[in-house]
Amino acid sequence: MSTAREMGLVTCTACARVWPAGTPECGRCGHRLQSRHAGSLQMVWAFWLTGLLCYIPANIYPMLVTSTLVSTEANTIVGGAVEIARHGEIAIAAIVLIASVIIPVAKFIAIAYLAVSVQRGRVHGAHGKMHLYEIVEFIGRWSMIDVFVVAILSALVQLSVVASIHPGSAALTFALSVIFTMLSARSFDTRLIWDAHVPHGQTAAPLPPSPGTE
Repeated sequence: MSTAREMGLVTCTACARVWPAGTPECGRCGHRLQSRHAGSLQMVWAFWLTGLLCYIPANIYPMLVTSTLVSTEANTIVGGAVEIARHGEIAIAAIVLIASVIIPVAKFIAIAYLAVSVQRGRVHGAHGKMHLYEIVEFIGRWSMIDVFVVAILSALVQLSVVASIHPGSAALTFALSVIFTMLSARSFDTRLIWDAHVPHGQTAAPLPPSPGTE
């Protein structure tokens, strides 16, 4: 199976229109055309590492600070989920844990797995890896659920000195972690998967040179 690059073609990543190689920009949508995204993996790892560094304090520091007449309570993401579960709201606690812990960690693992697979120069099961990337892209838009919940609660629960809810410092680092993870996924050029794809029963072919070395 030949790739568009091997056939002297380049695909617009914005509208999927195919043009002859060397065309500077898409004649349909005006998007800049690149056979491969120069420095794709470097950007993936840079955003990935930054997102991971932001995710660590997001789980250490309070996400939500609740103040009442008699006390002030600060909860981390996991601590808040445990507190919700203690009040009998198991389903909500599960949603918080899934959206704030399981999905972000799964995204870090999935992006790293895809990047390492391409860097090794041999990709088996390219279709499966494309599906994995599509899943990462799809769930990325839902990763801000926890931040949205905190923002809504902070806006609604402002009962003067009686009770109030404020976002903790972890809300900012968690939001930054989600943003950098999304940028990491968006920086990944999926065409690299097919460049390194090894059909079943065949040996790996050498990778074509990157745009910066041509």
